[in-house]
Amino acid sequence: MSSTDANLARRPDFDIGELDYVLPEELIAQHPPEVRGSSRMVVVDRQRQTIEDDLVANLHSYLRSGDTLVMNNTRVVPAKFRLQRSTGGIIDALFLSEPQPGEWSVLLKGAQRVSIGESLSLICPAKETSAAGITLIAKERGERGMWQLQLATAKPKSAAQILERVGRMPLPPYIKRNKGADDHDVEDSNRYQTIYADKPGAVAAPTAGLHFTEPLLEKIKNANVATHYVTLHVGYGTFAPVEVSNLADHNMHHEYFEISQETCSAIAQSREQGGRIVAVGTTSARVLESAWLANRLTEAASGSTDIFCYPPYDFGGTDALLTNFHLPKSTLMALVMAFAGIDLIRKAYQHAVDEKYRFFSYGDAMLIV
Repeated sequence: MSSTDANLARRPDFDIGELDYVLPEELIAQHPPEVRGSSRMVVVDRQRQTIEDDLVANLHSYLRSGDTLVMNNTRVVPAKFRLQRSTGGIIDALFLSEPQPGEWSVLLKGAQRVSIGESLSLICPAKETSAAGITLIAKERGERGMWQLQLATAKPKSAAQILERVGRMPLPPYIKRNKGADDHDVEDSNRYQTIYADKPGAVAAPTAGLHFTEPLLEKIKNANVATHYVTLHVGYGTFAPVEVSNLADHNMHHEYFEISQETCSAIAQSREQGGRIVAVGTTSARVLESAWLANRLTEAASGSTDIFCYPPYDFGGTDALLTNFHLPKSTLMALVMAFAGIDLIRKAYQHAVDEKYRFFSYGDAMLIV
């Protein structure tokens, strides 16, 4: 199911300049906090129009008995890998999806001279031999470095199985790492993944979930707050810049999502009893809103969503939101402004800059209630 038909025929105009803010580069977190779950948290209260400072470890104190926490259980695939041509040339690759078994959609860098039908050998780490000898055939060239590759085997393993052995974490471009193997691979493999990641398919982490620890989940459970899961496989499009000045003209990328009947029923029961639906991350919020537009969250839903929430979007499936800080002029910045209001988010972001919060994927959090 695509949310395209559920959107307005002509979306409202919105100037991308409204999403801009000044961020000192030194506030972009290059590494996770030393201890998972130790991050700071800005608390934004929409009704009171207040901005306060706290810690993610105290999230449970802002939840009410009967609330339902909705989390994205996607698992990040180590999607960065390298290929070698028969000429010896090296190509950097990013796995995007597996439309059919053995068929890979990838983004290739340095593949200008690759021809259709050419064999490309998968380069394995020195200590990894199980994936040695794997070859992919160049089947179709797309735009902007996009390619369709085919595994040269009759019974291919899944892309996730192969990449778990040979791939590296697809960190966002604003997180800098050495190009070759480095000391951070182990750190990123662990910390750029939520502790409840279950379903492989994402090429970027649902970063609000990175803050959660078993002790925090236990505190949330003891506060009589239910935890349920949805899936949205975060795609490469989440890093794509908005290239239009009017958001009404932006073509949102598609991502696979699913929400179970069990989760929908739990949400309905929670709301009937006065509880709130608290989305952990913009990805969870986009699943909730996609399902809300499809069937008012009354039954299971799955498929492709390109939902684009920006002011003056009216949220129907999300009552509170835990999220990280987002890039200027991004679709995620648009979503939080739609949820909390343009002026309040501007003030909250300026407060975070002034107080030297850590920004983006490995950074601190914001709770909007």
